[in-house]
Amino acid sequence: MSQCARVQGRCKRCEGALPFAFTMAFQPIVDVRQRVIHAHEALVRGINGESAGHIIGLVTDDLLYRFDQACRVKAIELASELGMKTPLSINFLPNAVYEPEACIQATLEVSRRVGWPTDNLVFEITETEQVPNRDHIRDIIDAYKTMGFGVALDDFGNGYANLDLLTTLYPNKLKIDRSLVMGCDTDKRRQVLLTSLIQLAAALPITLVAEGVETAEEATWLYQAGIPLQQGFFFARPAFEAVLTDADIEHAFAAMERLPSVTLPPIGSTLFVSDPDVTGAS
Repeated sequence: MSQCARVQGRCKRCEGALPFAFTMAFQPIVDVRQRVIHAHEALVRGINGESAGHIIGLVTDDLLYRFDQACRVKAIELASELGMKTPLSINFLPNAVYEPEACIQATLEVSRRVGWPTDNLVFEITETEQVPNRDHIRDIIDAYKTMGFGVALDDFGNGYANLDLLTTLYPNKLKIDRSLVMGCDTDKRRQVLLTSLIQLAAALPITLVAEGVETAEEATWLYQAGIPLQQGFFFARPAFEAVLTDADIEHAFAAMERLPSVTLPPIGSTLFVSDPDVTGAS
């Protein structure tokens, strides 16, 4: 990792225009217990709807810092412009942050400018490559939590986001990868693994979010097992430059209630007592 180009408290490597344009789509993270949208995740897209993979393919090593910062700014600006009221989750690569206090300045400035509360921001650590210095990730998490941001570990259970991370890192949330979620309603092995994660999260304590939920059966098993926060195509695909409402996901709850012996709580019910969000754990 190269050294931080810090000048007067700002990271100059993080600033500057990119040679390509991009925008954002927003996918809801749903609270099945309350039957509402709990948060939105910002996902990069091309201005003509090109995939995230297409845009990321344009990011060279020398553009990594600038791209990371530009994504944060774009996500916050667009979410504010669209009138989003829920917390906003933004992905970032730990290798794109050298010194948290310097690299966060652009994020703080845009938040102040558009009036976005910092406690309504969650940064999702996406480990697509191994970071040899685990202390660096811990420093980022600690710094962001001190500043009032939420922090989540993305794609947990896949790639480099594995159990050993929790020996030194203290995120607010774990986002369980689709590889553990798919077929969980019938796969006994996955059920054992997920049940163990639920017990682990309750003890630490950390809030769990199930990613990649694609069927009513998966959503129902996860909910009944104790994971009310869920995200996936079953509820909604990412909305290009748009923010969905609670009414847009009601179809999912209707589908769940059509399953045998499934009764969902009325809208506005309280969360599970075992959920760390209820007890105020950070």
